[in-house]
Amino acid sequence: MSSFTRRKTLANGLVVAASGWVSTMVWAQSWPTKSIRLVVPFPPGGATDSIARLIADALAPRLEQTVTVENKPGAASMIGVATVVKAPPDGYTLLVSGASSYTLVPALRSKMAFDVTQDLAPVALVTYAPLVVVTGADKPYQRLDDVLALAKAKPRSLNYSTYGPGSQPHLAAELLADAAGVELEPVPYKGSADALIGVVRGDVDIGIETISAASALIKARKLRALAVTNARRSTFLPQVPGLEELNLAKAAIQGFYALAAPAATPAAVVQRLVKEVTEIMATTEARAKCAELSLEAVTVGPEGLRSIMTTELARYRELNKRLKISMD
Repeated sequence: MSSFTRRKTLANGLVVAASGWVSTMVWAQSWPTKSIRLVVPFPPGGATDSIARLIADALAPRLEQTVTVENKPGAASMIGVATVVKAPPDGYTLLVSGASSYTLVPALRSKMAFDVTQDLAPVALVTYAPLVVVTGADKPYQRLDDVLALAKAKPRSLNYSTYGPGSQPHLAAELLADAAGVELEPVPYKGSADALIGVVRGDVDIGIETISAASALIKARKLRALAVTNARRSTFLPQVPGLEELNLAKAAIQGFYALAAPAATPAAVVQRLVKEVTEIMATTEARAKCAELSLEAVTVGPEGLRSIMTTELARYRELNKRLKISMD
């Protein structure tokens, strides 16, 4: 091939590449031109669903398009996640879910059909969801130290409620037991509501749930809050100690809710979503709604969310390797 031919071929290639880039930019700038769906990998009615509907209702007028919420529960949230992973990367199918989908379940399953760090494009973390350790009002435990002291004196004699491997209560309890050097027995329930009822009835010693799920029962004095799983105290339960002051900071875990898109979604679309979601979560209405759910409205952008996912995945995989708490 002559040098002229090589230069011509290279030039043609650059023209094609440039035209493709321009086409993508033009397409991204015109987005959206049709309705958008927010996939929630849990049934209607929970906190994830509430956050998704808050965002959908606020996003629709901003984008001048219909924004719908589609609930696709099953397989510990992985059916809904897979729906988004397999969707075209065009900004019209987005995932709204919690930490279990982005970190907990992927860390505890050795066989996954996709990689959440490679097959999803992080958009934004929109709320933090603090967890609380609770016991039944009729139980003798006044402090978390009381539970842990008895667990040390009588190994495997105490238990906790959970709704399956990979759930936040499961990981939070295992982190707590590991940090305290005790063993706690899991008692499985069908879901969050059943697990909390088990704690209220005294069928189990402790439970770990979002403050959002447990707050009404705490206020009704049917549950006693022993600690929040944040390192520091939560503004939603300021009288309850955080794990740092109990010398259990390495067990700290905090739930969150976040948005993601299929990998390869144009950066311009992601940035538009980040802009809109940031403004939405800063509104008085969004903050008030989140406060009702005992959630802290925030916005952490794509790189920050990716960093959280990567760090937490590594943490839970290491825990799984040591304690053999796999979902397989």
